[in-house]
Amino acid sequence: MSIVKLLIIQFNNTIERKEIPLFRGAVIEAVKDSDNILFHNHLGDGFRYAYPLIQYKRLQKRATIVCINEGTNSIGDFFSVCNFKFQLGEKQVEMIIESVKAYQTEVQCEDTFHSYYLRNWLPLNSDNYNQYNKLDGLIEQTSFLEKILIGNILSFLKGVGIHLEEEIKCKIIALKEPILIRNKGIKLMSFDVEFKTNILLPDFIGLGKNTSIGYGMIKRIKDN
Repeated sequence: MSIVKLLIIQFNNTIERKEIPLFRGAVIEAVKDSDNILFHNHLGDGFRYAYPLIQYKRLQKRATIVCINEGTNSIGDFFSVCNFKFQLGEKQVEMIIESVKAYQTEVQCEDTFHSYYLRNWLPLNSDNYNQYNKLDGLIEQTSFLEKILIGNILSFLKGVGIHLEEEIKCKIIALKEPILIRNKGIKLMSFDVEFKTNILLPDFIGLGKNTSIGYGMIKRIKDN
């Protein structure tokens, strides 16, 4: 069993999904004098190619920051320098904190399966997009996505320093028709999914591509 620390900062301000990157940019601008790379994942002229430990989201339509493990310590830089006047596109907004919740959650492999919602999941890149489209039928496509989902969970586990000896199992139990979105001019397929896995995972973390701006957020479906 491993413990993951989470800190969820939710603002009273509502934002649209398309404004999440602007919200992220405003936070990065607020801490631009800090040396902490976890806010933006830039490392010199390149990128920190690792699971993002500070993620920007829209929960209950409100702007939210989800900090994970080391990210929970980094948020002090934000509070120490931020005046909470954010530039979101063409409008200036005074951000008001509604709640700050800190907690720890267990992440472990279990004999039972847990069910989760997975929203706005971006599993496909340019390589596996072509593979996906060549598959015949929903069964083959679902199996393909299940393998990617296992890989996404492994990336999260690696990002928070957890290594499991047990086999990770995933089963997609509901899959909505994907929608096409644009991100930085690139078309991507976004999926809403319900899945079961033998891994106990924290709510509100992201899986897949672009988790730093709210894609692929999970929420556990509570057992009856």
